[in-house]
Amino acid sequence: MMLPRTHRSLPLGALSILFLTDPALAQRTGDNAVTAAEDAFGTSIGNEQLGLYGPNQVRGFSPVDAGNVRIEGLYFDQQAGLTDRLIEGSTVRVGLTAQGYPFPAPTGIADYRLRKAGDKAITSIVATGGPYETMSLEVDAKLPIDGERFGIAGGFGIYREETHYGSTPDYENFAIIPTWRPAPGVDITAFFGQLNFSDEEPETLVFTSGDHVPPRVPRLDYTGQPWAEAKGHNRNYGLIAKAPIAGFDVQASLVRSDRKVDMGFADLLFGVDEEGNAADRVIIADADNRYRSTSGEVRVSRSLAENDRRHTIHLMARGRDQKRRYGGADVISLGPTRYTVKDYRPKPDFVFGPDTRDEVQQTTFGAGYELRWRNVGELGIGIQKTDYRKRIDDPAGPLPESRDKPWLYSVTAAAYLTPTIALYGGYVRGLEESPVAPDNAVNRNEAPPAIRTRQADAGVRIAITPALKAVAGVFEVVKPYYNVDTAQRFRQLGDVRHRGVELSLAGEIVKGLNVVAGTVFLDARISGEEVDAGLIRNRPTGAIERNSLLSVDWRPRGLDRWSFDAVFESVGDRIASAAPGSDLVVPPRTALALGTRYRFPIGKSPAVLRAQLGNILNTFGYGVGDSGFFVYNLPRRFTLSLTADL
Repeated sequence: MMLPRTHRSLPLGALSILFLTDPALAQRTGDNAVTAAEDAFGTSIGNEQLGLYGPNQVRGFSPVDAGNVRIEGLYFDQQAGLTDRLIEGSTVRVGLTAQGYPFPAPTGIADYRLRKAGDKAITSIVATGGPYETMSLEVDAKLPIDGERFGIAGGFGIYREETHYGSTPDYENFAIIPTWRPAPGVDITAFFGQLNFSDEEPETLVFTSGDHVPPRVPRLDYTGQPWAEAKGHNRNYGLIAKAPIAGFDVQASLVRSDRKVDMGFADLLFGVDEEGNAADRVIIADADNRYRSTSGEVRVSRSLAENDRRHTIHLMARGRDQKRRYGGADVISLGPTRYTVKDYRPKPDFVFGPDTRDEVQQTTFGAGYELRWRNVGELGIGIQKTDYRKRIDDPAGPLPESRDKPWLYSVTAAAYLTPTIALYGGYVRGLEESPVAPDNAVNRNEAPPAIRTRQADAGVRIAITPALKAVAGVFEVVKPYYNVDTAQRFRQLGDVRHRGVELSLAGEIVKGLNVVAGTVFLDARISGEEVDAGLIRNRPTGAIERNSLLSVDWRPRGLDRWSFDAVFESVGDRIASAAPGSDLVVPPRTALALGTRYRFPIGKSPAVLRAQLGNILNTFGYGVGDSGFFVYNLPRRFTLSLTADL
């Protein structure tokens, strides 16, 4: 399923209530990822995302795929995308930001923050035009009922989009988040968020006929089949509670994550030559797929102060019950065609087969210790025992049950050499999920059993000034390597090691000028029998050897209402073929985006007019998926939005 640009959302009947609030402090008008970022490794706030990493990509892997997602710092098993009406922002915790974080994970952690009501009533409206012919309206509100003791946050969004490949999907989302704070330190938050999608045409995935990149083609022109339109919903709801009880800090979560695809499609173009001729266009149609999980965590912590030292003990229990229903797809071969030519065919009568069902139960118990020693350093030690079980009921018959009961452990430390220089390092072992089988696999959507992973990293942070910090680190992540084999079956082909260097500079250089800059250099290597036998190369397809970012936000002195921003992004070579002996890469690509904000009042309420021009040089290039498909990048695009906090 294609994800919308930014969809996070109160039922329409509540809208009249939300607009009766009084003016208050700014909410959405203050969204600015550059000024909010503490490093270059991944920050999102409202509709803005910035950083080398994100929830779907950290050091070459995906925390979401690996199952390393947190909401308000607590574990949940995400099966459905989170709407922006529900989530205020997120932080990627990796390297130094994982220091002092209970029970870190090898693939990093994506930690989401809920929108919550405070003691001020506020309604924020964001109307956006672009990119392309997209139009959207978002309404977010925070309504205190009893001061800070009880309040409701929520909102809704409506999106009529045009994508960079010409499709025109529709989205609606909404969310409601009541929060009760009956006593100091007690926070009980319930939440419900849903995204509905319809008329969602798939992006064409291009597989070439040989050792070459597809030709340059026009963008913004949908050339898939007009009847291939997906619909369904993503839904997340649950309860999070935090309270001090008898000297202990107690936190608990219970979350249901549910994705239902009433109708879904994949569009695959095989055998594309250097002129754009394709040997076959294959449409894969799926119906009534369901992915859902109930999960949660209970964590009890106790802290003891000893002069300049603070000791904290954590006891933790986690669990999940995941069920997936998929398969039975109708694979439709439309025959030879041409890339980006509108070659429409009649809608077939779909014939679906029996579904595959799988179920995962996992429980984890853990204990951790943290030491924070003022002006000296930090130490974190964690140990976990997990019990993992997976059953698959295939149409051909039940498969053998997968079980694993490993001990997992982590050690992290930081040493403060001076008030401005800190060294850090860590080692983590984990049991994580592997990505599911891609669309071009014969076992499409199949999820392998959980895999054992490990990570080691180290680095240094330097506070150049109180407002400007630099980070330099090295890392190594090792996992079993899953991909499609020569028979197009998704399975383990060996092990993969990602070794790299990451650099970050973030903060305010001078008054009014913020910068976020970073680079990651990645060396990805595969080892195992498939490489030794010469069946695949030792470099994983899709790996990017370098990714660089420079983003600035400037508020000129004397022009208090204005600010200007720029984002420069550059990626190095990307491995484009798994074929032995191939040295095919997608060449480096750079892109520049410029933007401005104009702040002004509407009556007594703050407002911001935001203009952004992305990929201003209209650079063309291809991205490469793990399974070897090509997709082109976004062309030049203009977005204009008006945000008001009423």
